[in-house]
Amino acid sequence: MPLIGQLALALALILAAYSIIANVAGARRAIPSLLASARHAVWAYCAMVTVAVAALWISLLRSDFSLEYVASYTSSSLPTFYKITALWGGQQGSLLLWTWLLSIFTAVVAFQNRRRNPEIAPYALATLAVLAIFFLGMLNFVTRPFDMLAAVAHDGQDLNPLLQNYWMAIHPPSLYAGYVSASVPFAFATGALITGRLDDSWIRSTRRWAIFSWFFLTLGNLFGARWAYEVLGWGGYWAWDPVENAAFMPWLVMTAYLHSVMIQERKDMLKVWNLALIGMAFALTLFGTFITRSGVISSVHSFTQSGLGPYFLTFLIAVVAAYSALLIARLPKLRSPAEFESYLSREAAFLFNNLALVGIAFAVFWGTLFPVLSEAVRGVKITVGPPFFDKVNAPLALVLIFLMGFGPLIAWRRSSFDSLAKTFAAPALFGLVTGACALAAGLREWYVLASLSLAAFVLGTVVVEFRRGVGARRHLVKESTPAALVNLIAKNNRRYGGYIIHVGVVMAFVGIVASSFFRTEVKKSVHEGDSFQVGPYTLEYLGMETTETPHVETSRARIEVRRDGRPITMMLPAKLFFKRNQQPATAVAIRSTPAADLYVVLAGVDQQTGLVTFQVFLTPLVFWLWAGGVMMAFGTVIVMWPNVRERAALAAAVRAAADTPAADEPLRRRA
Repeated sequence: MPLIGQLALALALILAAYSIIANVAGARRAIPSLLASARHAVWAYCAMVTVAVAALWISLLRSDFSLEYVASYTSSSLPTFYKITALWGGQQGSLLLWTWLLSIFTAVVAFQNRRRNPEIAPYALATLAVLAIFFLGMLNFVTRPFDMLAAVAHDGQDLNPLLQNYWMAIHPPSLYAGYVSASVPFAFATGALITGRLDDSWIRSTRRWAIFSWFFLTLGNLFGARWAYEVLGWGGYWAWDPVENAAFMPWLVMTAYLHSVMIQERKDMLKVWNLALIGMAFALTLFGTFITRSGVISSVHSFTQSGLGPYFLTFLIAVVAAYSALLIARLPKLRSPAEFESYLSREAAFLFNNLALVGIAFAVFWGTLFPVLSEAVRGVKITVGPPFFDKVNAPLALVLIFLMGFGPLIAWRRSSFDSLAKTFAAPALFGLVTGACALAAGLREWYVLASLSLAAFVLGTVVVEFRRGVGARRHLVKESTPAALVNLIAKNNRRYGGYIIHVGVVMAFVGIVASSFFRTEVKKSVHEGDSFQVGPYTLEYLGMETTETPHVETSRARIEVRRDGRPITMMLPAKLFFKRNQQPATAVAIRSTPAADLYVVLAGVDQQTGLVTFQVFLTPLVFWLWAGGVMMAFGTVIVMWPNVRERAALAAAVRAAADTPAADEPLRRRA
């Protein structure tokens, strides 16, 4: 299997290089057969990378300890599920996963564009192949996943205990899917710059790819936060860690891009801005991988120390420089005749929204990179902690929430103050009433009051939009309210799916604010049979129980939770001890409700005195962070789902394609 895997990676490198030559030569010389050969090379190199992934997975499942990677990241006692996830548990495997996803997405793009985008697609595929060559070069020559040990190991070193969690089974693949799929719109933007086809055709061709990337970046960040919440045992889910920041920045810029392209599609404006945003988003995905796998920044989320840093940094600089040079060269052709007519317009609201998103991304980037730069220049590492990020980004977050409600309802081109007052009267009143109720309930923190008021304002604008749309459909086609709602979303899925995403963002925002400002923490050492109070809950420690498997030993505390004297649940926080690598880990117990999470950590056990120490957090509304993430995912699926008009257009395009020559035919005629 190792020999098959390494041979497959070598063949993939050769095929990817050939696809570049064939795509560029076929496009420049208008040779359809060469373009078809390039597509076949793409599919072949995807197959070869798939063979390599299968070979490594088989080696992991078989516990082939002659392979260095298997011996480093698994053991004979590791459960099968985690042997599968060990593929992305180490540096070589995670780079192979990145390359595999890239090859799959490139193969899909080649298939989608057999008859479409004859001028841009070859250069986009060549760009994707250039990216693949870098990663395949690393896998073939620098960080080889199929290197053999001089002698077969008796057993493996085991997977890092922090990675033996179901959230880590889905967090890296989700995040990498978001990272890698961002390369598709980037490649088409590069193709548009090379060919001079600078209208919005490349945007329309890659719209779903951009949404797909945003969707998986959202899930990746959400799953990572949940992993930190359940595994690290500190009661939180986000600490502005460098690797967390590296995953957050592409999400911010991709969010800005998805809003900005609507202006270009509708008003033929912001061409330079959109090209810059997609370039920035993709560069940040490379930067995120660089931070995670190069070892340049120490993080609880980063598990490798390696010599990959210089290669990644060189490649990142080369990509940014080449793309920037193309963009600068095309600036004269990117001027738009349209201009902003008023600051009171939807175009202006979207632009301010973009500026706020990019501003947050820049602040996060600077705070993440500053310790590295200070150490390189002065020899002293200056730590940038959560207070910096909170202070800079909190006001910008309020601006974003306001614009989220303001932008969708304001008119294109220009709006009058009278129309604004009429449009926003009800949502603004709802926001003010919510803030007043919060103040009357005893809340005094200005940021919390502002957050709740703005969140209510956004929800009010969404209700107004749905009410208008449903009312219009009921009036025109005489439908019932449920039918009108379903058909309204089905026929305008981009618009109303976007509103559902906004609701999810607001839910998550409220959860973040409440859990950050009002968390209660209690640390208590007790004997068996003792009780202690946390908020409205009484926790009674009933004793310890120990279970053991060949892989891990678990010491679990039994805690009965009562409220108003009535038992409501049994919680089982635990300490884990992984035998192979002799490392401990924590298993927290969480009781989650829409009102608050009761979060219990077994902090320590004194065998001599019998004292057991618990750290307990009572965190309000954190449930709504996760619920908001689910709502965002649901809204994204609605946005991506083809609506009635799109399905009809697709069917017509398929019928037309069946009656016409391949998209390479215009190249033949031009030649």
